[in-house]
Amino acid sequence: MARTDFRLAPVAAAVLLCGCREAAAPRSGLAFSATTAGNHHSCGLLASGSAYCWGDNTYGQLGNGEAASRTNPVPVSGKLIFVALSAGGSHTCGLTAAGVAYCWGNNSYHQLGVSDTSAHRVPTRVSGGLTFSHLSAGLVHTCALTAAGAAYCWGNNAAGQLGSAAATSDSAPVPVSGLLTFRSLSAGRYFTCGLTETGAAYCWGDNSSGQLGTGDTISSLTPAPVSGGLIFQSVSVGAYHACGLTVAGGAYCWGYNFSGQLGDGTAADTSMPVPVLAGMSFESLTAGGYHTCGLAQGGAAYCWGYNAYGQLGNSATSRFTVPSVVLGGVTFQSLGLGYYHSCGAASTGGAYCWGDNEYGQLGDGTVENRHQPVPVHGP
Repeated sequence: MARTDFRLAPVAAAVLLCGCREAAAPRSGLAFSATTAGNHHSCGLLASGSAYCWGDNTYGQLGNGEAASRTNPVPVSGKLIFVALSAGGSHTCGLTAAGVAYCWGNNSYHQLGVSDTSAHRVPTRVSGGLTFSHLSAGLVHTCALTAAGAAYCWGNNAAGQLGSAAATSDSAPVPVSGLLTFRSLSAGRYFTCGLTETGAAYCWGDNSSGQLGTGDTISSLTPAPVSGGLIFQSVSVGAYHACGLTVAGGAYCWGYNFSGQLGDGTAADTSMPVPVLAGMSFESLTAGGYHTCGLAQGGAAYCWGYNAYGQLGNSATSRFTVPSVVLGGVTFQSLGLGYYHSCGAASTGGAYCWGDNEYGQLGDGTVENRHQPVPVHGP
């Protein structure tokens, strides 16, 4: 999808950090410990390790062996026990406790890590025999880390998002160049970012909007250091922007900003990290398609950026260029952002989603957009 495929509303007024709360929403049906969101589907992981998905299922990205979209969660086939899930554009990947990676859904660009390009509607083991400790699914590629911190990527590589120093796609995991040791990775639309053990951020791939954070707009086939010398505890990437959270809880973003997703109070792109204008510290930070959300201490969620579908959760549909509190009285332990919707695992159990719901990706049994969090139903 091109960056101009949507129509933006006027910038909203900046009465944003009131900390307001409405009456608590009803608890959702399944006690998810984590959620993840793709283009038009969502998935959740129970504490037991069982995986459920809901929403668009055109390519089998729900993993239930079917192709019909679902407005309620359905269990992923195979009875696999996962410790992590990551939803990409129209595929999903999971990691078992033994470090074995499985992917399912769209495979047009080998993003499932298998030799063919047909869709797989149930979990399929990634080829190559490697075991991983972390993985992240992007739009049409996937990346993962070994226990030793070595980074591997597979799938589409048109912009160099695999980091292999080549521009050729790969159907099996290939090592990211540079011999860097990473502790986390985040795969986006056509670029990837990683965080080293020392907290330095590196990005590679498409840089048309400065999303690599290198101070220019030159794309890179290998990891390039993010400018500014900041030390991060986490990094998360969206469609054309990226954000990092410092060890002190400071939020910084860079890249495409026409929707205000950088949170710096402007709509101007920047190729270097700029601070999010919140006057607060965050405990986690997650980038979606054209919006970003963060969790403050205590689990209150704040979002900013594109909001035409209500994905900021503040009852509005206009963009916000600085953080706006998510309404509904829910506190979260983690968030998962898709292109035009948001989901979160509540601190008291259950999952909630809000925003675009064309394919049932909010999991509330309907296809109605929601401008505040609604509980994900049970199967």
